[in-house]
Amino acid sequence: MNQTVSFPVGGMSCASCAARVEKVLNRLDGVQASVNFATGRAQVSLPDGAAPLATVLAAVDKAGFTVERQTVDLALTGLSCASCVNRVEKALNALPSVEATVNLATERAHVSFAQGVVDSAALIAAVEKTGYGARLYQPEPAGPDVAGAQAHGARARGPWLEFVLAAVLSIPFVVQMLAMMAGYHMLDMPRLLQFGLAAVVLFWCGRGLYAAAWHAVRNGAATMDVLVVLGTGVAFVFSTVVTVMGLDQPVYFEAAALVVTLVLLGRLLESRAKARARAGMESLLRLQPRMAHVERGGDVVDEPVEHLGVGDVFVVRPGESIPVDGTVRSGASEVNEAMLTGESVPVAKTAGAGVFAGTVNQTGALRVAATGVGEQTVLASIVRMVQQAQGSKASVQRLADEVSAIFVPAVLGLAALTFGLGWWIMGDMTAALVNAVSVLVIACPCSLGLATPTAIMVGTGLGARAGILFRNADALEQARRLTTLVLDKTGTLTLGRPGVTAMQPAPGVDSADLLRIASALEQNSEHPLARAVMDCAQAHSISVPALADFKAVPGQGVTGVVEGQAVLLGSPAFLQAGGCAVDETLVHNWQDRGHTVIGVARAGSVLGYLALADQIRPEARDAVAALRHRGLNVVMLTGDNERSARMVAGQVGIGTVLAGVLPGGKAAEITRLKGPDTCVAMVGDGINDAPALASADVSFAIGAGAAIALETADVVLVRSNLMALVDAIALSHATVSKIRQNLFFAFIYNILGLPLAAFGLLDPVVAGAAMAFSSVSVVSNSLLLNRWKPHG
Repeated sequence: MNQTVSFPVGGMSCASCAARVEKVLNRLDGVQASVNFATGRAQVSLPDGAAPLATVLAAVDKAGFTVERQTVDLALTGLSCASCVNRVEKALNALPSVEATVNLATERAHVSFAQGVVDSAALIAAVEKTGYGARLYQPEPAGPDVAGAQAHGARARGPWLEFVLAAVLSIPFVVQMLAMMAGYHMLDMPRLLQFGLAAVVLFWCGRGLYAAAWHAVRNGAATMDVLVVLGTGVAFVFSTVVTVMGLDQPVYFEAAALVVTLVLLGRLLESRAKARARAGMESLLRLQPRMAHVERGGDVVDEPVEHLGVGDVFVVRPGESIPVDGTVRSGASEVNEAMLTGESVPVAKTAGAGVFAGTVNQTGALRVAATGVGEQTVLASIVRMVQQAQGSKASVQRLADEVSAIFVPAVLGLAALTFGLGWWIMGDMTAALVNAVSVLVIACPCSLGLATPTAIMVGTGLGARAGILFRNADALEQARRLTTLVLDKTGTLTLGRPGVTAMQPAPGVDSADLLRIASALEQNSEHPLARAVMDCAQAHSISVPALADFKAVPGQGVTGVVEGQAVLLGSPAFLQAGGCAVDETLVHNWQDRGHTVIGVARAGSVLGYLALADQIRPEARDAVAALRHRGLNVVMLTGDNERSARMVAGQVGIGTVLAGVLPGGKAAEITRLKGPDTCVAMVGDGINDAPALASADVSFAIGAGAAIALETADVVLVRSNLMALVDAIALSHATVSKIRQNLFFAFIYNILGLPLAAFGLLDPVVAGAAMAFSSVSVVSNSLLLNRWKPHG
């Protein structure tokens, strides 16, 4: 059968690139390809016997180009255990170019595929072919959704009502069992009544279990539902035969009914626990308001947030959430950005400041111009990144996946062996049957499937609320293995902007007067040094006088007239050229310490000097000390000169300094530090850090940095605080520890429970209860991660 596909090719810059891709593809056996540079697409015909599509896609990559990919999330239904997850993953990954991971905890599949090779409909069809349901995932709408809440409530009530009915119908069985244990056999129910009660519990209340098992068997799969249905079904059928034929054998209607009731209870508790684990991200989605006060034709009207476009101006009143990202046009207020940065202290906002969707305006009204709407908001980016991390798999999950792939067939074999050997050795078919039923109902692959994803969900959600975004589960797992941490200097250890670090007024001159004249000269400049002077003046509540006859001498300084007197500000050399006597000892002392020195003079006399330098982050020293306390080797990597680098390193407590390294050499230094026994992380913020970030085992980007660094990094520290780096590593340790606990509990539960059931030491009802609560215990253990708290 001839197959024709069309897909976009990235990386082509001219017609010769298209010709090269076409030539490479047409070399493959039987492939007929044409590549259009104008559209950026390749059309490939694959007749019978031609090279497979996977080979075609690999050939494009090998030629130095890329097959552009897209990602979608599928919401899945019908998943009950890790075996279901493996089956859906296998079906999706069998499609050409598809890379899929399925998360049992979120009941979603994260799928990446080549555009044009497959589409969403093909993905959904592949899932449905395995017997499960799928649809494109749509996040919950922001704000209250009454209709959606009512629909969700109706869906949630169904399982609860089924469980309540099953529990009510099972009460007589419980009373009968307790009476028998107490020696009162006169309370035995008629067997026909037992049959009727058990039939309703199994085939009405538990019909979802039986339907899921039938779908699985019909599609050649073996899941936890199959185990439960086999166990309860065998007990029910055996008891029915005994009842109908009037045989002198015990019946096990109570075991079948109680096992189904306990399984239904376990599913409800598990669902509730998983909902709690998802609550963190769902609460983020609800932070964005649904309506905005938009300026239209001179009036302010209320419109849905979806109608806002870039450039639209809207008003945010005190107490309201900001609908989209924007820049303040007018007004002054304080905004609580805790949902974004994890910092509880409100941030002052005036004209020109940026504001973000979902943050809360507190005190004054703001008039804002939209700069990012819809999927372009910072809030949407955070939610996407966390959902991507929650949908990915940590490497520690691989063992559980391998075990769960063979788990159900192995349990079925063990149950058959238990029945056969038990009947042969004990000579009692009934006892052997009961033991086999116990084996079937105690086995639980669910706990294996939930052990890792639930911990990842809680860990990444906690990180997001603390301003720490993990790009995937591997980043969260790898952060705990770090041995060496490499820190960039400018913008990472420092704030990346100069500040006034010292002032030295001339004898008889007041510091306030020095700052007053300096700020008058710098008030109209946008130079970073001028901004530093103005910030210092504002911090000291200096009233800035008017300036006349302003002149700037590029690279040297400025002159003007303040309060009728000629004044100048600039480098020491500029002051000397203006006839001023400079204190060279003071100047050289400050310059030797890496500071930039400017002087201020009036009427030919020096009023004083200001020392300016890039400011070290206030938390840098504590953060470095905390990292070293964890046993990490902390290294500074910078392009600055050795003297400046050593000075900053000494102030923050770093002993190893790699200075004078050009941007291209930073990645090489990271590679040199890596080794078989070392795990190296890089922390940076700028464009020149991107190659080094990509070379590290784990890369951290300071959130206030350049966009390319944020796209390259594995972990984004949104709150631009180095203590968030300490928190990220601590959270990694806590999450991986919880994953290991969960996997231990899941494995030990099955390792101990299955032999006990096989040797007849567990009643089917007890086995059913243990199975029902095993998954709940794993999810609940993951929820204990919520006790983790970030610094500050």
